[in-house]
Amino acid sequence: MKSFGASNVFLLSDDIEWEDLGGGIKRKIMAYDDNIMLVNVHFEAGGVGAMHNHYHSQVTYVAGGEFEFTVGDEIKLVKEGDALYIPPNVMHGTICKKSGILIDVFSPIREDFIK
Repeated sequence: MKSFGASNVFLLSDDIEWEDLGGGIKRKIMAYDDNIMLVNVHFEAGGVGAMHNHYHSQVTYVAGGEFEFTVGDEIKLVKEGDALYIPPNVMHGTICKKSGILIDVFSPIREDFIK
């Protein structure tokens, strides 16, 4: 596991910096190893996660806010407490309707997120 603070076990949000992605979106890579990655993504209302795909399996939990997600041919409004599964290589994206945070889990890790 990658160490982001004093511990490899406890991942304290205050110890991890946000990365500004522009367009009202920022992310915080909480932890990862070779197999799994946990990322918090904060969206301001109106922020757009552009349509894209990748070979990773992804599970997203809506920790707060409201988002219109497109996954493949389906479009759904999701809110705090909802979750979605995005299979590998399926086009997906989101538009933030109410400011909030998504918690993304990827397997394997998104190597493109690591600098």
